[in-house]
Amino acid sequence: NIAMAAQMTDSHRRFLQVLMSHGIMEGSEARKLHRHCCEMHKVYYAHDKLDDFINTINVHLQPLFMQIRKGMSEDDGRVRYALVNLAETEITKMASDYAENELELFRKTMDLIILSENGFASSTEILNFADQLKTKKMKKKEAEQVLKLFVEDKWLSEKNGEYTLHTRCIMEMEQYILSNYQGVARKCNICHSLAIQSQVCETCGIGMHLPCVGKYFKAQTEPHCPHCNDFWPHEIP
Repeated sequence: NIAMAAQMTDSHRRFLQVLMSHGIMEGSEARKLHRHCCEMHKVYYAHDKLDDFINTINVHLQPLFMQIRKGMSEDDGRVRYALVNLAETEITKMASDYAENELELFRKTMDLIILSENGFASSTEILNFADQLKTKKMKKKEAEQVLKLFVEDKWLSEKNGEYTLHTRCIMEMEQYILSNYQGVARKCNICHSLAIQSQVCETCGIGMHLPCVGKYFKAQTEPHCPHCNDFWPHEIP
């Protein structure tokens, strides 16, 4: 309710500025920043009111089609806050930063990641596409540089030569991915947000984020699928 929304203060503006420069922030960092901004600008600080604080900022960001979203990192299951752009969907937003063939390489990479079993694509797989691009072929060296950029700009993240979608990218592109990869992109059976790095039930096909798998099966000696109750055959993280 806009009428109820608290006033934006300099503490909110500072919080937004810092988050903008990072693009994404871990929950603990955001909590520290909240405290710092309130103390610095001498406004009332309540340690359990970060989400209300962010909500105030979001009301004022509405006309700009921006939003601070709260999501979970697939790597460690921890909360992240990210500033996302609601007006320009993913690719239009990227289009101002990248050449056409770079975008094509990103789309190919996204296909590989989403269609993969575990949410990763190897650099070898990705680089194999470089000289098959329809827009303009790329040499392997060029493609490697472009992948580096995607990582720097927080569209991809990389572990030992394997690439997956960065948490910020998932938070920003969730709707796009769910509508463009219908029947393939899965929501996590536990937290109901998009799951890229996941384990999938071999019987009924539901998926779960790795951190959610870990939490869900913590208390169970014999892990069974929360949906069809069949034995869960994967190693529990």
